[in-house]
Amino acid sequence: MSNRNLVIIGVSTGGPMTLKELFRELPPLNASFVVVLHITAAMDFRIAEGLNAVCSMPVALAREGEYLKTGHVYLAPGGVHLKLEGNQRVSLFDGPRVNFVLPSVDVTLHSLQPSEANLIGVILTGMGKDGAEGIRYLKEIGGITIAQDQRSSTIYGMPRAAAETGAVDYVLPPKKIAELLTDLLGPLHTDEPAEPIEAQG
Repeated sequence: MSNRNLVIIGVSTGGPMTLKELFRELPPLNASFVVVLHITAAMDFRIAEGLNAVCSMPVALAREGEYLKTGHVYLAPGGVHLKLEGNQRVSLFDGPRVNFVLPSVDVTLHSLQPSEANLIGVILTGMGKDGAEGIRYLKEIGGITIAQDQRSSTIYGMPRAAAETGAVDYVLPPKKIAELLTDLLGPLHTDEPAEPIEAQG
């Protein structure tokens, strides 16, 4: 089981702009970030590049079988679901749409296991209710849950659905979310091992 801090971000309509607003404010933090944005495979690489240009941490598309590294941001590729094995190994798979979307952040959140490290779920602007059940589940296993506020959301669908579960700890605009994440996670330590440690059997 990984003891590394992990942040899962779900976002849809208005996502690229909101993600840039959030990540522009973040210093390198002591966590791995996985972003699940409702996008097609034709758009995913360009969006990862755009985020990488403004983010203080490296941003790349998640690849099958790779282990998450602390201080890195991974964008779920378009057109496939992303699960995390042992909270740290990427598993990409085709499957039916969940909440009418592929990838679905509910799928990613439901793949998490309880951890002594910080597990944080963030639901940002978007239509529909993807992420609501995942946020409820994350709260049940001891995670910290955050939703974007209505005023700053392009579409207040996903954050509203998450908040209505009663399982959201914080409702904030992107800049305040960045401040909270910085407080919760702390700075990236330069003595972090270059390669992630694989889970012990």
